[in-house]
Amino acid sequence: MTCYCVCNEMGDKNQLIYVQKYAGQLNAPYLEIGSRNYGTTQDLRPLFAGRGKYVGVDMENGPGVDVVLDLTEDFERIDAKLNGERFATIFCFSVLEHCENPFKMADNMISLLREGGGICVGVPFSWKIHAYPNDYWRFTHEGVKRLFPRLEFSPARSFAATSRDGEFQELNDELGKISFSFSKHRKQRHILRGIYAELLKLFSRLGLLGRLGAYRHVFAPTNVLMLGRLRAREAD
Repeated sequence: MTCYCVCNEMGDKNQLIYVQKYAGQLNAPYLEIGSRNYGTTQDLRPLFAGRGKYVGVDMENGPGVDVVLDLTEDFERIDAKLNGERFATIFCFSVLEHCENPFKMADNMISLLREGGGICVGVPFSWKIHAYPNDYWRFTHEGVKRLFPRLEFSPARSFAATSRDGEFQELNDELGKISFSFSKHRKQRHILRGIYAELLKLFSRLGLLGRLGAYRHVFAPTNVLMLGRLRAREAD
């Protein structure tokens, strides 16, 4: 049995698209961290209707919240509030950047997994400040691995996603970059973007872009989306 963990608050549609892609492989019981609906939150729960127990937790009560819970508390208190439940799938999108102690939260998430369980996590690499109530961190894919050293992440199920609906990219050293290079975009079959890049360079030479023209690339709004599985030898 394969099980995963996901957290959701920022409301980015690509997070929903990502979960839809793998929903058939995700087993109950489900735990969603950061489940309160703020009006823009993507609702994951209907994807798993009729497939087993689904629990939504958040630090504040509200729509979508079954249990009010702080995932950075001592695990004994968390365990008691969840009645000792262990989950096959935990969802955690756009929550860790708001956590003062993401390492402790990550450890507690691992402790809530069943044998064979895992995590589907979504975190921002490059994104505007969005305080609920505070916004502390940005992450690379290597940083996610450091947060969850007991998980094995599948490269085939790990992506970068921009703020454009349905736009997914590989996780590599070019994470989040929009380069002002026609050749790079041509290799990626993004001819129109390559033309834009050449126009930007032309405008720069003409002095029409100001300081922006001095940079070789900019960073697009980008999330890191990863699926990880608890290694069998480390399952509780």
